[in-house]
Amino acid sequence: MASVVAVKTEKRPAVDSQDADSNAKKPRKLLPSLKTKRAPELVLVIGTGVSSAVAPQVPALRSWKGLIQALLDAANDFDLLEEEENRRFQKHMQEDKNLVHVAHDLIQKLSPRTGNVRSTFFKDCLYEVFDDLECKMEHAGKHLLRSVLQLMESGALVLTTNFDNLLEIYAAHQGTKLESLDLTDEKKVLEWAQEKRRLSVLHIHGVYTNPSGIVLHPAGYQNVLRNTEVMREIQKLYETKSFVFLGCGRTVDDTTFQALFLEAVKHKSDLEHFMLVRREDVGEFKKLRDNMLDKGIKVISYGDEYADLPEYFERLANEICNRDVSTNGWGKQDESQHISLP
Repeated sequence: MASVVAVKTEKRPAVDSQDADSNAKKPRKLLPSLKTKRAPELVLVIGTGVSSAVAPQVPALRSWKGLIQALLDAANDFDLLEEEENRRFQKHMQEDKNLVHVAHDLIQKLSPRTGNVRSTFFKDCLYEVFDDLECKMEHAGKHLLRSVLQLMESGALVLTTNFDNLLEIYAAHQGTKLESLDLTDEKKVLEWAQEKRRLSVLHIHGVYTNPSGIVLHPAGYQNVLRNTEVMREIQKLYETKSFVFLGCGRTVDDTTFQALFLEAVKHKSDLEHFMLVRREDVGEFKKLRDNMLDKGIKVISYGDEYADLPEYFERLANEICNRDVSTNGWGKQDESQHISLP
């Protein structure tokens, strides 16, 4: 009798477990209108969700609030704030004051008026916050960066709202040198927008390795905004290519992104961009999808968990790049051409 029961309990879980695994591992289908794109038709927009997936142990990569708190902690470690100043900043953080203004005030405090921004304490705090990122990258996150790099080498452009250089660090270990650009270098940004610097990453808020290029408010881009040639070339990308948003929960609400793209482009619903998000809450997912359609953005689910993104994006990158190699000569076969670009 005992042996019969043992046989039954051994069989049933095995079948149920197999069915469960089959359902759990069933890959999400790739949207035809996205997977049939060629890499040179794409602009990948990298948000905080990607950085936090690559190095989840670094709170500063997860959100604006996490970054400001990390800067505050670093400033206190270096005795750069009086107790009253620290309390005021912490209170603003707890009250969810306008984080852009809080960050601006903190940077001003850490950047006394000197002739060279690079010599201020703000630079020291930034380097403290982003110190040793290379050792904090996790395996699953590297898979995600590998797919991004694969598409870049096949002709896709990349821009990011992030201050970190995780993609550039990863690429260097793969033998590919990526240049970090910010909007203060108008000549290089123009060349990037004209697809003459494909292996460059445009950081629209700046990158921590160049503190003087970090800007927190659209007003800081006045010089760039006045250069109509640069602005027009950048905006033309939004009209002629497909943007793919990765880890960009609220990027389209970002004031800088709006100034560069959304406000300048009419008839956005005629465009075809894509936003990859997780489908955790069905109601919220449908709401987001409806809200993005009038901006010309198709919201696509890569799965129910953040962990589903690397596998989904890897399949997408392989689908696009393999087609490019076989039909257009892009990708690894033509990689040297892109690397040699100025």
